[in-house]
Amino acid sequence: MRLLILGTGHMANSHARNFIEVEGVTLAGAVDVDPGRAEAFREKYSIERAFTSLEDALTWGDFDAVANVTPDSAHHATTLKCLIAGKHVFCEKPLATNYHDAVEMADRAEAANLVGMVNLTYRNVAQLQAARKLVTSGQVGKIRHVEASYLQSWLVSKQWGDWRTESQWLWRLSKKHGSNGTLGDVGVHILDFVVYGTDTEIDEVFCRLKAFDKAEGNRIGDYELDANDSFTMTVSFTNGALGVVHSSRWATGHVNELRLRVYGDKGSFEVVHRHDGSKLLACLGDDIETATWREIEVEPVATNYQRFAEAVGQGSTLEPSFRHAAKLQKAIDLANVTENDRKEYPLEA
Repeated sequence: MRLLILGTGHMANSHARNFIEVEGVTLAGAVDVDPGRAEAFREKYSIERAFTSLEDALTWGDFDAVANVTPDSAHHATTLKCLIAGKHVFCEKPLATNYHDAVEMADRAEAANLVGMVNLTYRNVAQLQAARKLVTSGQVGKIRHVEASYLQSWLVSKQWGDWRTESQWLWRLSKKHGSNGTLGDVGVHILDFVVYGTDTEIDEVFCRLKAFDKAEGNRIGDYELDANDSFTMTVSFTNGALGVVHSSRWATGHVNELRLRVYGDKGSFEVVHRHDGSKLLACLGDDIETATWREIEVEPVATNYQRFAEAVGQGSTLEPSFRHAAKLQKAIDLANVTENDRKEYPLEA
């Protein structure tokens, strides 16, 4: 597979490093509107060609697939151009900034028989995949209750940098600068963590959003700090379970942590993924009588990067697909509506 990397920002380095390690993948091109950045990225990863526009790269066309690592707001337009040109697309999350655009992208990819996959990176957590098998094998029984959280502390810690002075963080706090807040940024990650880990889909959502005061007048320079910092969501699932999902950038002491707790009528499990490691704990079988929890050791799993290359090679989309990401975006869009209307909504309405 010959791959074009579209966008050479921070996350593009992860794409380049991972795809270089995949057998049969060649980094054929890189695109960035800044000529200096494009050339520096090309040299860093020994990429064949560098371009300053997607149009120039598509005119050249000597590649099979595109890793779309552009800003969120550019995913829709750029991905459609790639699909029209007959290129498979591996898109960064979120697939689009709204459900309408996301479902159009899924429709286009499927109609053209092209691979459309989304880099929901926490699918790479082996413990999450092992937890899903506890569900599909019936070991936890019928799921009744779910708890999930995504906790970060970059608003109370400088471990990732100083958001008060660095534009790479400030824009994430400002609607005018394209941010949909915590819900739009990491909501798709924790919702995918939940529905994949529990092998179910979201039925209804009811959400509350909060942007806390962070500076005088809640503004720093041209940045109005009005994007949500925290969200809490109650969720009904198609398997009949009830759940609570929440996230915050104010989670003091948590650099980057996803947690999923699932309670069934035969057993339970907990997945914890932190910046310094992951664990899967379970209470199954006779252990439920003594409330004994045991850690389950797991084997490494294939990454999304490897699975995208596999999908292109076999000519059929694997998960996480554009269609799946569009469903998640629908839940996020409805979560915003519930905040405004103070009313719960089903996804199929």
